[in-house]
Amino acid sequence: MRPSSSFIGLRIGGLSLRLRGRSVAVCIALALTGLALGILLLGTGTLHLTPSEVVGSLFGAGSNPTAERIVMRIRLPRMVTAMLVGASLGMAGAIFQSLSRNALGSPDIIGFTTGAATGALLQIVLFDAGPLAVSVAAFASCIATAVAVLLLSMKNGATGGYRLVLVGVGVGAILSGINTILLVKGGLDQAAAAQLWLAGSLNTRTWAHVIPAAIGFAALVPVIVLNARRTTLLEMGDDTASQLGVTPERTRLTMVMAAVSLTAIATAAAGPIAFVALAGPQLARRLTSSPDVPLVSGALMGTVLLLLADLISQRAPLQVNMPVGLTTGMLGGVYLLWLLTRKRTV
Repeated sequence: MRPSSSFIGLRIGGLSLRLRGRSVAVCIALALTGLALGILLLGTGTLHLTPSEVVGSLFGAGSNPTAERIVMRIRLPRMVTAMLVGASLGMAGAIFQSLSRNALGSPDIIGFTTGAATGALLQIVLFDAGPLAVSVAAFASCIATAVAVLLLSMKNGATGGYRLVLVGVGVGAILSGINTILLVKGGLDQAAAAQLWLAGSLNTRTWAHVIPAAIGFAALVPVIVLNARRTTLLEMGDDTASQLGVTPERTRLTMVMAAVSLTAIATAAAGPIAFVALAGPQLARRLTSSPDVPLVSGALMGTVLLLLADLISQRAPLQVNMPVGLTTGMLGGVYLLWLLTRKRTV
């Protein structure tokens, strides 16, 4: 490893990487922050545990078997699910914002999470389905919505830009109306179950939720990393990127489908979680001051934001365990208003 004033050179065999020193420092700081928030979350609940008790329970060195069971079987799956969902949304948001060249290029703004909600509501309201069927339907519906948005936004054989955002907003509005009709059509119990899912929650998450999300995330990250440099070049325009050896539409479609899959994985695991995909990449880019697409830093920032929101949800003095999706929605709304007042163009 060879540090310099701005970059860190890393060579592994025949692979050579040049990393920005500030970006590496920010990523390390975000990872440590996420670790600290995770330990606090594992100690939060009806049975309060100190950080030392949490660490002891994780490594099997605790003196309280009950605390160890609670941490390993209930709280740890919930925390890992939050980490995977936050990382997936943060990375997906970074891709969408880069390809659309718009700060509002986020899967919840474009309408992909609304499409996922439509599939989930169909299963809950019409078929009274269980959690597995709801998750599968949410995943499939998110993919189908993305395909529809891409086809409708295509112009002269190209997608992306403001047209992608505007078409996504329109499709999302239509699906939102369909979702409302489904809620009205359902019975009282079904409507209550649907509203709970729509709120976005990490409650009752088990290792059965963690494993599919982890496998999907691990499978998509290599594809995204391999196309990261090409995506950065696309921000310079299709003509410039083509001259530098990039196939714009192929790269764009590959990254869009990877980002949509990440969004579908996150939504299937925890329901619609608002504004993490919007705020995570932007905050990461402000901290790193890097022109590159903030994939890693955006994922880490998304993890930190969701862990922080979950901690606030559980510790807020409201006498109720508020779903984390409501917390991110309220905090994200404040951030969006601040963003709109700060920027002349979005």
